[in-house]
Amino acid sequence: MAQCGDKPKRIAFGVAPLGIISIGIVPMGVVSIGVVPMGVISLGVVGMGVLNACVVGMGVLVVGVNVMGVWWAGLEGMGPRRLGALSGALHQHHHGSAGPMAPNLMAYPTRQEALEQARKLGCSGAHAMGSRWMPCSEHSP
Repeated sequence: MAQCGDKPKRIAFGVAPLGIISIGIVPMGVVSIGVVPMGVISLGVVGMGVLNACVVGMGVLVVGVNVMGVWWAGLEGMGPRRLGALSGALHQHHHGSAGPMAPNLMAYPTRQEALEQARKLGCSGAHAMGSRWMPCSEHSP
């Protein structure tokens, strides 16, 4: 198990391995592959790093199921830029009879616009979603 201050190995395997290339349970390194990888490039279940390919990830460029990043691609995510999405399509998970991104489920650039839409929908308040605003005080699935 790696200790704080340990010198990284070139290739490390195990529980919490620390290396340039790390493979294991909680690998830490430049390239990390494992369950909870942390590194510049992370591949695994819960990835944290600059570039991530994982189920749940946080980083700059993240590809996965539920992710947060500057650029992201996945089923659910947060961040200013979604890769492969239509312009303004922040919430692809809303699917109703009107199809994806029904007009009453749009995110607006200002809180005031979201409040106006909330009044039209018969709800009150607005909530932030990233840098945008959505109508109603709570987010409905």
